[in-house]
Amino acid sequence: MVLFLLLALVAVVLGIIGAAADGLGYLLAIGIVVLVADIAFAAVRLSRRGRRPLR
Repeated sequence: MVLFLLLALVAVVLGIIGAAADGLGYLLAIGIVVLVADIAFAAVRLSRRGRRPLR
């Protein structure tokens, strides 16, 4: 959970800097990529949590 929140915070900060600063659009793109990867990572972890191994 801490990793998810940290990556979400990094993505938001990069997005804000990339949108506000002139010529730093690549930071906005990096922020979007990090956010998408973070959401995918959280989805995989949540989907695995409900399963139990077969005996």
